[in-house]
Amino acid sequence: MTVRRAAIGLDFALLGIAPASLSDYASEVTRWLEAGKQGQMSYMNDALAARLDPTVLVPGARSVICVADRYADSAPSSASHVDNENREVASAQPASPPPQPQGKIARYAWGDDYHRLMKKRLHKLADQLRELWPEHTFLTTVDTAPILEREQAVRAGLGWIAKNAMLISPSLGSYLLLGEIVTTLDIQTDAEAGESIRTDHCGSCTRCIDACPTQCIEPRTVNASRCVSYLTLEHRTAIDPSLHPLMGDWIAGCDVCQEVCPFNQQQQSPASTSPIPSHPAYQPRPPAPSVPLLQLLNWTAADRQRAFERSALKRVKLEMLKRNALIAAGNHLASRDDAPLLQRIQQIAASPDEHELVRQTAQQVLTRLHPSQAPHAPPL
Repeated sequence: MTVRRAAIGLDFALLGIAPASLSDYASEVTRWLEAGKQGQMSYMNDALAARLDPTVLVPGARSVICVADRYADSAPSSASHVDNENREVASAQPASPPPQPQGKIARYAWGDDYHRLMKKRLHKLADQLRELWPEHTFLTTVDTAPILEREQAVRAGLGWIAKNAMLISPSLGSYLLLGEIVTTLDIQTDAEAGESIRTDHCGSCTRCIDACPTQCIEPRTVNASRCVSYLTLEHRTAIDPSLHPLMGDWIAGCDVCQEVCPFNQQQQSPASTSPIPSHPAYQPRPPAPSVPLLQLLNWTAADRQRAFERSALKRVKLEMLKRNALIAAGNHLASRDDAPLLQRIQQIAASPDEHELVRQTAQQVLTRLHPSQAPHAPPL
């Protein structure tokens, strides 16, 4: 039985085999870490030897089975697709009040938690392989072990690394979630089977670089410490106020560089083959695709728990979500009036019951909106 036959019925969009060998980018990864571009993601420095070499992660490893789930079929017609829908409703009913300002959620978190979904199916695949080869080791991982998963996916023939440092499949685009099984079993790789590693198709396109709100993208590398996705999901402390205006209305992740990518556009080329649809478990459900900012600023810990119970966002702390919502609210108020939203920010800034991070961010937002009236925010 081949690995592909064992994986039938597990609904992975892509599957390929890579050799377990030392990274081709060890020096680049080391320089990236030394430059501090990982921000507060200190775990990136941990187990670096294993991250660069699967044979350190799993002694005796010979192969890496790489899989991908597709979590979205295409980019929306514009980055503000939710607003466009609201504007259509408003035009049909002129008397309706304007829509509440929303905080956007990245598409990977619109549905169920991919960690749980992919790990369950990878465990099933690993169990089938253990029955066939009980003397071998099979380590499954979905963001749970140090491994350069995009490089492994390229080696397995799943796609190429784009200028925004994401993996792109020529037929499916970049809305992909990755998982791996590192094994001591020596499996014929896709390159050896005659399926060549995907060619880089980015060409001269720089749409992702040009569109990035914080200009954190260089060709095939990202300064994570400035990335909106990192800032909203991984950065645990106060965010530099100079970055606030660049973060737009994102409260959890960012999709801008993917939304502008030609390989994710809604209109498919007539010559393209019919793509594999996104996994049904990733279909949007509340609170996706966005949360009213005023509502989020009134959330309790129980509210956050209920909203993200099945979501990959359940690990994001309430104070971080409120921090992000305050920044998005400040960006909204910088261009239009919203008395209830402003009043809530003022309440948070003055409340000793709020988390220090939340209170400090509210003060920073008020300082930006009304420099002469707002309380002075403590230094970062």
